[in-house]
Amino acid sequence: MNFRQIEAFRAVMVTGSASRAADLLQITQPAISRSILELEKATGFALFDRIRGRLVPTAEGQLFFRDVENSFQGLDRLRLSAARIRDFGSGDIRMASLAAMGSTLVPHALRLFRAQHPDIAVTLQVGASSTVRELVMGSRFDVGLAADEIDVSGLEHQLFATPKGVCAMPAGHRLSERTVITPEDLADEPFIALAPEDTVRRKLQKVFEAGNVRPRIVAETPNSSTVCALAMEGLGIGLVNPYAADGYAARGVVFRPFSAAVHFRTLLIFRPDLPKSRIVRDLTSCLLEARNARAERLVS
Repeated sequence: MNFRQIEAFRAVMVTGSASRAADLLQITQPAISRSILELEKATGFALFDRIRGRLVPTAEGQLFFRDVENSFQGLDRLRLSAARIRDFGSGDIRMASLAAMGSTLVPHALRLFRAQHPDIAVTLQVGASSTVRELVMGSRFDVGLAADEIDVSGLEHQLFATPKGVCAMPAGHRLSERTVITPEDLADEPFIALAPEDTVRRKLQKVFEAGNVRPRIVAETPNSSTVCALAMEGLGIGLVNPYAADGYAARGVVFRPFSAAVHFRTLLIFRPDLPKSRIVRDLTSCLLEARNARAERLVS
């Protein structure tokens, strides 16, 4: 049993005669008849009754045709998949992001992407930068956004964003009346710190040491969005990535510029085993467009 025989059988079933099947497949009628005989020999049962020169499907032939049609529907899906891969490089795209952008900038970029590619399935996973690196490095995800403390060995990467950190504090905080927060303002102040391994935490520590300032650390967390949530509950003040601040001002968190130039550096990383497909390039463009659109309105 081979595909040529199956194709001839299906053509006869669809068109109703060997002659029309031959026209459909652009082969001779004897070739159709030969393929049908070979298929009947391979299956072990008659597919057609020969009545006055016509091929009339047997009950077994009707049952067999049902499974053949299911197989051809699968082939049609394969053709669609091949077309998507030919045109776009894949029928889906998988992205991982650090938390600071995974619930703010990235969804906006994916909306832009989906407008361009409504038939491409998108997977988004949000997690720690180390997890983002593992997902992309292991070729399970196509694109990632991660903080610059990750090891980029073996990864294609580019600098994506370097926003300056802002201070997040609860409404009514004594420093909320200031237009700008200085390191000295934070002396002995209840402070929500980022995790010790975070590069921003280390940069900020150097700023504090230079000014002989010692905030009182009351909580530590790896995520800027969690700093915002803790500040909203009145635990203290913290320095956050402004991309993570979206929505918190409406919930009562106050944001103020920080006088020291402490920046959050985010990298765009790509899986190392494949050249970038068209949809990866298009998603990258949407991420950059979303970044540029929000650059001037990170914190209202």
